[in-house]
Amino acid sequence: MKTLRQPTLDTLGLGTVHEIFSRGQLPATTENLVDKVFGESGKRGAMVISGANGIVGAGKTMQLGSRLLPFNVPIVALDFPGAPDGIGAQYQGLKASFGQEQADAIMANIVRLNYDGKNLPSELKAMRPRFLLEAIPEILEIKKAHYDIFRKAFPEIEIRSVTSGFPSAELGVGIAHPAFPHQINKIWEIVEKKTSPVTQLFWALGLIPIPVSDNWSFVLDVLFCGLTLAAIRYHEATNMPFWKIDKFVRRMVGPNPFRAHDAIGAKGANFLTWSCLHHLGKHYGEVFTPARKLDHRKETGQNWYPLNHFRPVVDWSMDDGDDEAFQSWVVGPIVQMTSLMLHEKRSHLSHINAIGELCAQFRPGILAFIRNLGADKAIKTVESYHRLHPEAKGSWYPDALGTIDGNEWQQLYVNAEHDGKIGVISIGRESYSRDVDAEMNRAIDWLKAENIKRVIVTGDFHLATQMVGADTSNFFPALDNADIGLEISGEWSKTARRLDSEFEVSVGFVNGKRCLGGMLELMMHCHFLVCVEDSALGMPEVTLPVVPGMEGCHWPFRKARSEDWPKLLNLLLGGRPVTAKDAVGWLIDFAGPMDESLLTVWKIASEAGKGPVPQRKVVTDALKNVPTETNLPPSGNPAIEAARKAIMDCVQQSCGNSLSDALAVQAKHSAGFMSSSFCRGGMIGTEGSKIMNV
Repeated sequence: MKTLRQPTLDTLGLGTVHEIFSRGQLPATTENLVDKVFGESGKRGAMVISGANGIVGAGKTMQLGSRLLPFNVPIVALDFPGAPDGIGAQYQGLKASFGQEQADAIMANIVRLNYDGKNLPSELKAMRPRFLLEAIPEILEIKKAHYDIFRKAFPEIEIRSVTSGFPSAELGVGIAHPAFPHQINKIWEIVEKKTSPVTQLFWALGLIPIPVSDNWSFVLDVLFCGLTLAAIRYHEATNMPFWKIDKFVRRMVGPNPFRAHDAIGAKGANFLTWSCLHHLGKHYGEVFTPARKLDHRKETGQNWYPLNHFRPVVDWSMDDGDDEAFQSWVVGPIVQMTSLMLHEKRSHLSHINAIGELCAQFRPGILAFIRNLGADKAIKTVESYHRLHPEAKGSWYPDALGTIDGNEWQQLYVNAEHDGKIGVISIGRESYSRDVDAEMNRAIDWLKAENIKRVIVTGDFHLATQMVGADTSNFFPALDNADIGLEISGEWSKTARRLDSEFEVSVGFVNGKRCLGGMLELMMHCHFLVCVEDSALGMPEVTLPVVPGMEGCHWPFRKARSEDWPKLLNLLLGGRPVTAKDAVGWLIDFAGPMDESLLTVWKIASEAGKGPVPQRKVVTDALKNVPTETNLPPSGNPAIEAARKAIMDCVQQSCGNSLSDALAVQAKHSAGFMSSSFCRGGMIGTEGSKIMNV
């Protein structure tokens, strides 16, 4: 087996993506792992969540309780008698997600117990606790005493702490640090000596465990707390108000650090950020030492944002010189902090990058951001920061950026593997972007250089649990410049066409819960498309509104029977997804349960396309008599109606041309509508204006 870079799945002890297909099954099952962690069916021990009424504890009680309910694992929620009812506050969210009947069943499986902090409730013994997830306050001595109580009562119990800062070596237990918001974010930073069944169970339950090394504050809080500190230091240097700094930070790198603190709850979030930075500063120096403003907010718990009506009074703009200083103050320390994590080998590079994106809202991830800057500019930005803040020169490792041209840096989102005959391209990002597009091309180039003629294209079974479409932030410049939209649509479509034209056999596999928009357009370019039967497939562009730009307006028509064209028009103009099992024959080629689908993909690839599924060929000539109307009712929304007309026009003209000419035709339609008033006034335009026009 050869790999372009190490698969992130391998860091969980679960092998390669290629092996999943060649074996025809996933590397681990939920049932077996539940047995390992909680005991066999009929003898299950309980999962205990301590501090269960807090923000973290309550969120994880819901997230894990809902997933473990089918396996009859009792959930024990442990907290002090006077703690606010954080669990009860989650009920409405459960009802909205699962319906009342399922929500009631989840809540009924949660046993709430109180304790005094020193003695465990007597009722706990009968529930045979097997796993403790500790979510009590970030005070080291209290945590250690808490573990001692449990170990004395239950010597064999597995313990993980949700701590956001203390290393495992300090706590004496493993770490499972979850990202906010706790009831929906699937990311867990995992610290343990070797991958445990607990971590693999998290993966099997559909969560995203990410192994990180045992250093202070792991990866997420170095990035998030570090960015907050950088923004505070800029405030202290310029007196720009926090809410305005947030806008410039969001435009430059993605997050709103101050708004996030207020949204979480400033009192608790301020303390956690201060605590992480306090300990980081002790170990790594001034680049992490909390600023005076943070010391004060930690004590007062004061919000960072003023009331809305005060903000215009203290508005602030920047000229070019100010912008350069802002980049030095904000980007400089983040690059420096990242160099430290690289020097310490805190995690797989794709992990570090994904944690910043999925948890801290970096756009793109920090390593992709640095890669786009280039090593020289990144280093110069840190040096500029040091001229402004010379005390921060310690813990700076510019040599860590020296491998930026290597595969680990260059393939943060897309990996490739092969066994000499069949290759696998795995995409580890949920949305398609310029970065993903460049990495797709490099992965294809590598496989072709390795003389691989058959390829499977899929999600990575780890970091990307779904494929949600294009990264719409890439479209912001195209809102005012149709040439940029033309470039995006044209280049991304050319990449997708390589899956059709440059391999003898290409098989797309949708393994997650949904595949939408640009990601679906990419996968449709494979010679065969196989999906897990309950996955949702859709083209939601009409609701945004935009015109599909990766050949969705003609490619699927060229592969479908003419009698199925109305279904494709309804998919494009209605914006509603279809279930994979209902799309066989006109949109995809096969849908089934996971194991059956994996076997089908492997048979198609290994038998050179002569396996169990007939290939739907792409018609290269112009298509005739494509319907010009649908049975969809009027939407009542002028923007959607304008998008429907624009999409229909694109369908008619791109289908009405030969395959060789259709790419340019559909790219022109997509770019033209993106710069229209309807798109600028829609979701993408509104978001772009909010982020870019500071």
